[in-house]
Amino acid sequence: MARRRVLLFLKPFDVFPPRPYAGAAASSPTPALSPPPPELRATNPKILSYLDDRCRVHKDTIDLCQSVLQRKSVDWISVQRNHLSQPIRDVDLVIAVGGDGTLLRASHFLDSSVPILGVNSDPTCPKEVDELTDEFDARRSTGYLCAATAGNFEQILDATLDGTRCPMELSRISVKLNGIQLPTYALNDILVSHPCPASVSRFSFRKIINTGESSHLINCRSSGLRVSTAAGSTAAMLSAGGFVMALSSRELQYMIREPISPTDADKPLLHGLVKPEQHMLVVWYNQEGAVYVDGSHVVHSIQHGDTLEISSNAPTLKVVLPEHLLKNAS
Repeated sequence: MARRRVLLFLKPFDVFPPRPYAGAAASSPTPALSPPPPELRATNPKILSYLDDRCRVHKDTIDLCQSVLQRKSVDWISVQRNHLSQPIRDVDLVIAVGGDGTLLRASHFLDSSVPILGVNSDPTCPKEVDELTDEFDARRSTGYLCAATAGNFEQILDATLDGTRCPMELSRISVKLNGIQLPTYALNDILVSHPCPASVSRFSFRKIINTGESSHLINCRSSGLRVSTAAGSTAAMLSAGGFVMALSSRELQYMIREPISPTDADKPLLHGLVKPEQHMLVVWYNQEGAVYVDGSHVVHSIQHGDTLEISSNAPTLKVVLPEHLLKNAS
């Protein structure tokens, strides 16, 4: 039997805030207006200890994952997520070590054939959050889609490799810009908006069934349009007032953000679902705009008159999910 091929996809260390020091402002070669008062500088020992510990815990988890893989009958290599630019091919499993952001980034390089396992390298410690809540936000990585942590990584890996832990296929979002398929499929959500958050986004949209029937045209002035998958319905969509969808759903949820003076006829259609046999057709009317895919790292510019076709007609992604999500998948 051929040895399994595994790619270890790593969150880099430069995403953690650098440790500040008291002389930073004075030694900077760039003139500053004035240094902040001492009480506002990030020199709280507890904050510095927290930042140092986040880096340490992340590194310890990477070391553990590598140590476990060394003992297994697998061929593996590791790559930092910022160093990958080509589709991931010729591997049997991708292990994303970081959090949901790292798993999302890895998903952009995967088709529907290679499963992915997320390892939350720096999970939040509830006791730490409670102790520090009056001083700063001590929450760490959410890891909503991550099935493993350092504590159970080997167990989850073994179950995945021997087939007793099967990945679930999650739907993704396809976007066509002026009829041309964008190369990145969104696992969580997309945001279509003006690049400046203080500017009004002007666009129209309608839902079209594949048979050709469509809803009436809705003209929008708002803060933009967000569209999420079922997996992404617990993220920004839920925070904005949306609802949680079953992970097995192939529908997309959309919401017009902060609509300005919508008509009574349009109001029921400002938040709803795009069924698998439908797509949204969006026409953009600002001089500039952007399509943000799964956050701020993947951005496609759009301009006046551009059209977007948004649907779930995209390759699914195989994800090894946490047990509690599997129980609520349907």
